[in-house]
Amino acid sequence: MNQEKGILVVFSGFAGSGKGTIMKELMKRYPDTYALSVSATTRDPRPGEIEGREYFFKTEDEFLRLAHENQMLEFAQYVGHYYGTPRAYVEQKLEEGYDVILEIETQGALKVKELMPDTLLMFVTPPDADTVFNRLTGRGTEDTQTINRRMAKAYEESNIIGAYDYWVINDDLESCVEEVHAIIQNEHSRTCRKKEQIKCMKQQLSCYVK
Repeated sequence: MNQEKGILVVFSGFAGSGKGTIMKELMKRYPDTYALSVSATTRDPRPGEIEGREYFFKTEDEFLRLAHENQMLEFAQYVGHYYGTPRAYVEQKLEEGYDVILEIETQGALKVKELMPDTLLMFVTPPDADTVFNRLTGRGTEDTQTINRRMAKAYEESNIIGAYDYWVINDDLESCVEEVHAIIQNEHSRTCRKKEQIKCMKQQLSCYVK
């Protein structure tokens, strides 16, 4: 784990891009470096789910109060329940030095960036459109209509890739995971993230200026 404050890293990407697998690999290979963001929800816990591990379970009143107080980095309603990213948990893990990983769709990602400008946005895709289609059909779990909707969604999402900080192409998982890890860790050395250290260096040097 880094001794300095961590970076919030938001992953988005086409269906079939493998972004979830990349996140799992980062957690497995570097457990002391990364922490997964835990979402809040208003739905009831399912058997085996534990508070603070799968979700933070909230009443609707609790959830909406947090959202109203800007304590949700992003949130949405799905099938009658609210889901969102609690700001307090993310900030706690960042202060502990973890790079926090969050996987959400583009609209939520841009909302997070608006609230926390230091957020690193990464968009993951397969190498080309044919691979997107082949990965979706290769699953064997979705009908033609669903696949067509996912391809149309990918086309729509392609318009927003330029709003992200990095575009990551997941062709080979092994090399992609290492590329993503290197990008995130290199971010720690950017001068915009080193303002306090630069200020400290300047103060130290001033002692030698006659």
